[in-house]
Order: sequence, then C-alpha cells, then structure tokens
Amino acid sequence: MTDPAVGTAVDVEGLTAEDLAQAGLRLGVEGGVATVTLNRPERRNAQTPRTWQTLARIGATLPEDVRVVVLRGEGPSFSAGIDLRTFTPEGIPGEEPVLRPGAGPDELERAIAGYQEGFTWLRRPDIVSIAVVHGHAIGAGFQLALACDLRIVADDVKFCMKEPALGLVPDLTGTKPLVDIVGLPRAIELCLTVRTVLADEARELGIAQLVVPGEELDAAVQDLVAALLKVDAGAAVATKRLLQQAPGNTLEEQIAVERREQVGRILGTRSA
Repeated sequence: MTDPAVGTAVDVEGLTAEDLAQAGLRLGVEGGVATVTLNRPERRNAQTPRTWQTLARIGATLPEDVRVVVLRGEGPSFSAGIDLRTFTPEGIPGEEPVLRPGAGPDELERAIAGYQEGFTWLRRPDIVSIAVVHGHAIGAGFQLALACDLRIVADDVKFCMKEPALGLVPDLTGTKPLVDIVGLPRAIELCLTVRTVLADEARELGIAQLVVPGEELDAAVQDLVAALLKVDAGAAVATKRLLQQAPGNTLEEQIAVERREQVGRILGTRSA
C-alpha cells in the first residue's frame, strides 16, 4: 500500500523527519488531513517502543487545523504487531531496552503508560481517526486499528489479538474498544483462542466499517475523508464528544449532555 497525496513532511516542536524514520513512521499533513504511515515494510511494520513514543509526539504536535488523521501501513501488511526483540535482554538496536536490568514493577508500569499515550490521542474529539488496514493487523497492530474511530479494511485483512499466545496481555488500549464493539463473550473468545478474524467477519462484528477490494482501498479512504471534511468542524467535534459519553451514561444523563452541547452550539459558548 502506498500513501495517496500524503502532503508535506512535518517538522514541528522538535519532531523531525529523522525522528520519524528512526521510529519507522512517516507523517504528511495537507488540507486538514494528517496521514501517519507505519513505514517498516521489511519487518511488516512491526512496532517498537520508539514507534509508540513517536506516535504520542505526533499527537501532541499536530497542527490545530487537522481534522482527520489517516493511519496506514506501508508494504504488504498494516502491522504484524510488536517487534519481539523488545522483550529480549539486548532489546532493539538504538532503543532503550524495556527489560532494563533492575527495573521494578513501578518503572515498567510507567513505561507502559507512556507507550499507551501513542494510542489514546487518536480518540480525541477534535479529530476523526481512520485506520486503513490491509494484510496483517496482529497484536499491537490490531490494537492500533482499534484505537481509531473508524476502520476501512481491504478484503485480505487478518486481525488477531496475539498477546495471550506470547504469555502477555493486550496492554496498548485495545481491550475496551474490542469489548465495546463485539461484546464481552466474543472478546474473550477472540483473545483467548488467538484466532484470526477475516474481512467478512470483521464487518459483521463491527470491527470494520467498510470492506473493499485492495485496489479500491485508497479511493474509499479519499471518499470518506472528503465526506468528513464537509461537516461543520465545530459541530463535528461537539457530536463526537457527545457520542463518546453515551456508553457510560444513562438515558437521562445523555439527554442532559445533548441539551448542554446544543445550547453551546446555538449560543456559541462552547469552544470546539
């Protein structure tokens, strides 16, 4: 997969093209759309701690006029998951080892919290995030897709939550969206059997909002982005913020939030 019109390279707040390359990422911004590309095709876009740390920096430094974030993978797969060298004593060349000698549980938990920030910003109400998924989306790759608001997938997609097979748990913010989307029993079944979910089932379960042939993937993304950008920016932010609260609210609580958001839109008292 290649990026259609990824825009100009970004160098803001100290985040340079070299930083991105070292993390296996590319970033382009054009016309209110940021395209983030996992760019380590020789390793099927395996992710490392530096990938997640740099994703967090991207979220913190996006231009304010970005409304849509498109996340995609270079080469034959979206992402084959975590680079397993992460958990070896020698670690990944050029990166600090996760399993640093003498590291205790508090230090490791702080490190994981930092990695999770590379995923959480994709849920911000001021942007709509779209995962464009083809080929393998395994483990961390599946969780990165789940961190996005929407998933457009090619018909060759293969989702799998691989972590339990490696003696680990999914810890990159993927468990809540998976349960929210497919329900608790199905999430348990998918994670504990570590089976692969193909395109048709992903659509049936609601993991994928749209499934298209691989050659139509770029056009489908462009159509969706164009439709999103047509909507009033302030109303889009307020509506996403409103919808995100719905699962945790009672009906009475949610309709009260609806009233407050609408008053803000009508009177212009809420900043979008």
